Amino acid sequence: MLGYSESLLVHFRRAEDLKKEALTYPYIDLNKRQLCDLELLLNRAFYPLKGYLNQDDYNSVVESLRLADNTVWPIPICLDVSTKCAQSLRTGQKIALNDEEGFMLAVLEIEDIWQPDKQREALAVYGTDDPTAHPGVRHLLQQTGDWYIGGSLEGLHLPIHYDFKEIRLTPAETSRRFTQNGWRRVMGFHTDEYLHCAHREMVLNAAREANATILLQPVVGLDHPGNIDHYTHVRCYEEIVKKFPNNMALLCLIAMANRWAGPREALWQAIIKKNFGCSHFLVAEGHGDPFACQQSRDLFYPAHAAQELVRQYEEETGIIMVPLREMVYAEDKAQYLLKEKAGPELTIKTISSAELRRRLEQNLTIPEWFSYPEVVAELQRAFPPRTKQGFTVFITGLSGSGKSTLAKVLMVKFMEMRDRPVTLLDGDIVRKNLSSELNFSKEHRNLNITRIGFVASEITKNGGIALCAPIAPYEESRQANRELISRCGGYIEVYVSTPIEVCEQRDRKGLYAKARAGLVKGVTGVNDPYIPPSNPELTIDTSQITPAEGAQEILLYLAEQGYIQ
Repeated sequence: MLGYSESLLVHFRRAEDLKKEALTYPYIDLNKRQLCDLELLLNRAFYPLKGYLNQDDYNSVVESLRLADNTVWPIPICLDVSTKCAQSLRTGQKIALNDEEGFMLAVLEIEDIWQPDKQREALAVYGTDDPTAHPGVRHLLQQTGDWYIGGSLEGLHLPIHYDFKEIRLTPAETSRRFTQNGWRRVMGFHTDEYLHCAHREMVLNAAREANATILLQPVVGLDHPGNIDHYTHVRCYEEIVKKFPNNMALLCLIAMANRWAGPREALWQAIIKKNFGCSHFLVAEGHGDPFACQQSRDLFYPAHAAQELVRQYEEETGIIMVPLREMVYAEDKAQYLLKEKAGPELTIKTISSAELRRRLEQNLTIPEWFSYPEVVAELQRAFPPRTKQGFTVFITGLSGSGKSTLAKVLMVKFMEMRDRPVTLLDGDIVRKNLSSELNFSKEHRNLNITRIGFVASEITKNGGIALCAPIAPYEESRQANRELISRCGGYIEVYVSTPIEVCEQRDRKGLYAKARAGLVKGVTGVNDPYIPPSNPELTIDTSQITPAEGAQEILLYLAEQGYIQ
């Protein structure tokens, strides 16, 4: 078998010749998730895959966690495309795969094109087909293309990264580093969370038990390059790796699109770590669980199921499962202990993720037993006190409910404060200047709202105030905006619940009258639905209060939450 370096040499040898040929091929511009998969296919992190799964391999993986040749592989890796794209392609055809800017990365020779049963895939891979119960299922059913393409790949270039190049190592490079360092037993640690003192102690304890060194491999890749959270994560990892003993840990970023498939996810990651040269893999009790880091929610998958599945396939995958054992800080002893060894007589201290965020936002002390000062300093850059954060007030309601007037009053109030730059993103203004080509179908309404959300996230990320006042009739696009903007700063959803009868009486645009007369279609509240928000921060009925009073309610809420003084 060729070594990794030799394999890559063969893989990319014809790059120049192939590029000339590929200029005549049809092409697909990949999204961020697809680029992550392509990178790991090209750099051999997904070995033994040589490309995207064909239909036989896909069916076998879904049903039995194995490729058609019986090799263990638990996660489907296929190129998803739209119906329109699939209908324009044929088996045996070659297509170019580009990054988001149109730069050619690889050529795919199509073996199969098929429309998968995504409900079946969801049930097999995730254990449910309910998109409200699992974020991985939601992405599969709502955001993944309806057709899959399988076939072999020829690589031209790996996706280009301009950040942290020195720690974006390929499997060939990590394997070479291990050999140079004399590391024969290496334990892979997969993470996408901020790490603190307890994590260091748990990883070191596991490494000592396994008599292994450590590959600390954080996940990056899906964040926009302008998101400060991405850089903060990596800077924190760089600080935490300094806290390990010399020649004990190597930091290596991996551009990966997690699926959150629980036990299957853990087994998948174990195979990937083996390809990076690891002999052992550290597996948490709720490894790969979408809710493992949400202390307010129960695990979706049974506790320890991921550890059991990785252990079950140890002989075939060639990588040994090491359980991650929880450690706690015992104040009486001023040290971390394994949780099972901390008796009831000891005083155990902890800080939850929510409490850490609260302390950062309110500029409170974070004790050194919990996190290292260098890590805290990096976090404070990314999470300033709320009085210095940007935030979005997203006002949703029927046409005529008073949301635009409310937003205009708020804009004046914020301008008077002269505290932060303020931008008003009114629904009609955005439709005219940003979404003029869109119609009023559900798909286009959601696209309009997510466009507003993207602009608001940029404003929020840069410390400004975004006031959004669209109708936004559907919950999925509102939730997408909440998830996006909450990562950049504050997000306050205001539901203007003014009854439709009052809205119709106001009806300055005559929309309701025309809809009732059958002259226009797609009017929200008449012949198109409005789904009220499931959990807004504030609900305001402008038939009961004036716009000034409504604005005052919002200002009081912002003051209570610490966003304004």
